[in-house]
Amino acid sequence: MLIDTHAHINFGVFAHNLDEVIKRSLENNTYVINVGSNYETSQKAIEIAEKFNGVWAVIGCHPEHLVEDIEEKVIFEGEEKILKMKKEIFDYNKYLALAKSSPKVIGIGETGLDFFYLKPKKRDVEKAKELEINVFKQFIQLAKEVNLPLVLHCRGEEEKNYEAYDLMLDIVGKWQKANGKLTGVIHCFGGNLEQAKKFIDLGFYIGFTGIVTFKNAKELQNIAKEIPLDKILIETDSPYLAPVPFRGKINEPQYVRFVAEKIAELKNINYEAVEEQTFKNAKALFQI
Repeated sequence: MLIDTHAHINFGVFAHNLDEVIKRSLENNTYVINVGSNYETSQKAIEIAEKFNGVWAVIGCHPEHLVEDIEEKVIFEGEEKILKMKKEIFDYNKYLALAKSSPKVIGIGETGLDFFYLKPKKRDVEKAKELEINVFKQFIQLAKEVNLPLVLHCRGEEEKNYEAYDLMLDIVGKWQKANGKLTGVIHCFGGNLEQAKKFIDLGFYIGFTGIVTFKNAKELQNIAKEIPLDKILIETDSPYLAPVPFRGKINEPQYVRFVAEKIAELKNINYEAVEEQTFKNAKALFQI
């Protein structure tokens, strides 16, 4: 059995065939953890999870949504699409109520830091970073309050990606020293090996997406090879980041198998060992 620990089947791209996507996943022995990127998609994740056995929800607000309305160009099936995301004003109590609204809520996220689009235009970059950091800390507090693991997102500025990971490590480390242990996963990991080991030391798992199957992802492949299998989660981040051989197409939870196969190849171990251990890891973290 597999668990796609980070999917977005709550997004509009799946509105026309959601039931079929979930059916294909479950028929291919793959459970799904459906992750919210703002309040609306978090609500949707819960609705979907309550409808299907083998599907769970994580609720949170992607840091991009906090700063301004976002228009992002993506290519699915060779066709360019514009994804529009509205700015959200974070409300701790609304997310607290949402977290308590269903037993199918098994994590808090995705939350974290994303400085990639914070280029000087009309906005104050430092003020935007402060907003993201402040809300991130509130989500950490929320996770602690409801006793659920964190699902972290981190992406730095184009030429300073590792700096964002160092900042996140600093925030999480200081919070733990002051308030106690946290658990969670750093999803779609994009830091370096040293940073991966530091997250593991803080009690976090490392999440790998289809990026690990890309030919040019040598550093990430080395990280997957070097860190312990019992600290790895596999995910799709669907509809994005489809693995080889589906790169450029709409990603689905059922394709998480190809992430597991690549990790088995990199570690020179049996695929079944990766399937079994990553399943155990997900169950242990999310208590399912």
